[in-house]
Amino acid sequence: MTDNAFEYSQAMLQKINPRGFRNLVDAFDAAISAYADKSAFSCLGQTLTFAELDRHSRAFAAYLLRDGLQPGDRLAIQMPNILAYPIAVWGALRAGVVIVNTNPMYTEREIRHQFQDADVKALLVYEACLPVTAKVAGELGITRVIVANALKADAGQQLPDECPETYVTLSNVLARHLDQPCEPTDCAMESLAVLQYTGGTTGPSKGAMLTHGNLYASAWQTTSALDENERNDGVVIAPMPLYHIYGFTWNVISCCMNGVHSVLIPDPRNLDSLIQAMKAHRFTGFAGVNTLFAGLMRHPEFDDIDFSALRGSIAGGAALVSSVAKEWERRTGTLLFEGYAMSETSSSLTCNVPTAHQVGTVGKPLPAMQVKVIDSDGEILADGEAGELVVRGPQVLKGYWNRPEESVAAIDRDGWFRTGDVAVIQEDGFIRIVDRIKDMILVSGFNVYPNEIEDVLTAHPDVFECAAIGVPDERTGEAIKVFVVAAGDSRDTDSLREYCRKLLTPYKVPKYIEFIDVLPKSAVGKVLRRSLRK
Repeated sequence: MTDNAFEYSQAMLQKINPRGFRNLVDAFDAAISAYADKSAFSCLGQTLTFAELDRHSRAFAAYLLRDGLQPGDRLAIQMPNILAYPIAVWGALRAGVVIVNTNPMYTEREIRHQFQDADVKALLVYEACLPVTAKVAGELGITRVIVANALKADAGQQLPDECPETYVTLSNVLARHLDQPCEPTDCAMESLAVLQYTGGTTGPSKGAMLTHGNLYASAWQTTSALDENERNDGVVIAPMPLYHIYGFTWNVISCCMNGVHSVLIPDPRNLDSLIQAMKAHRFTGFAGVNTLFAGLMRHPEFDDIDFSALRGSIAGGAALVSSVAKEWERRTGTLLFEGYAMSETSSSLTCNVPTAHQVGTVGKPLPAMQVKVIDSDGEILADGEAGELVVRGPQVLKGYWNRPEESVAAIDRDGWFRTGDVAVIQEDGFIRIVDRIKDMILVSGFNVYPNEIEDVLTAHPDVFECAAIGVPDERTGEAIKVFVVAAGDSRDTDSLREYCRKLLTPYKVPKYIEFIDVLPKSAVGKVLRRSLRK
């Protein structure tokens, strides 16, 4: 981040931080003071109050600092949505430790890249992930490993027999450090808080550097969409994974700072369990992706849910299908608000809100945001013209971890971030996302990058070369289709798909594989994915 961009970000933060919080922990402490006896998080029939969250997160912070971690060291958190997650996040932030959110479904290859790139010093891992993750941790020399399960974090827990002696359970960590003094590390708003791994159409996945100030700004911006009652007595169902920037910023940061009770859903794919959680709570808010809303409405018990307290639902992560939005409104009596953001903007950018809502758009920019659309020469386009969406605000990333050249390419000296998405800013201020400049594929709200799929498949002996694209899919928004040029006589699509399952997270496995004789290429040999989409 250049001096100009830094000065702009700091000036904006001062405007939206009237209480003068030095960092996220200051804001968290204020929330604890205001909401101590209220429920903060629930999961699988267990609940943490704000006071309990504070006590347990302080214990986790004390452990991290006493176990030798230094402010700025990286802690990978690899868990589903369970109570241990917010405890670990607020404990790490209090200790000044940088969080590396890690998908629990990642394969060994994906985990290794992320841990190596972030230079992870410690790991908090869900017990069920150990067979894969422990192997990588051992190879990389990560000895500080804390193991969690789905029980309440302070409940008795035993390590699996195969764990090394250096491993510890989260319940034992908390029991040994409860009520021990733990002064928060003196972090500033510009201090690094999270490495949120995203990706690009070329090269490996990279870590978006999000600061305390970025996340504070995002929480402040999303709060603007809540009315006063929602901030004080809100109950939200939280199926979005906390390791994803959407669930992380909304539930762990914003809702927590505003006294909102989040009901964590460990496995949103289990619609039976999700439906039961929705029946058990008189919830006021819900956030998900298009495919989740569509799946819920196909469930036979959906209409048995009490929606009388629901004030609205937010759809993000992928484009919202208008027919889904209309059916949701008809059956629940509430609006479904589409928003748009990305990891690089701390999950805040634009959103439809009750006072400004237009179907088919992603809403207007959130407060403290500036947006413009530019052409290929960087010239600003008029309203109604399609071009690349460029944004500026206090929630925009500091840069990419250990990638200065990519940081400079993405963020200019004045702090404008190039989204890589084609958009139209309408005369009324609403924004429509038209297309993507990048070749990223969105599967159920998750980013999939063609190069990664192609790198895996071209290592197979039966594949000479291949190209991956996204194709429309009613269930997942987009599905992955791979065009393959065979290296020999074999044309076995099932074996190729099974090969991918061993090396890729399930949502990255191609749904369609088609063999062709030759890939369309430019004069310099670049594969023309655009031609494959026709």
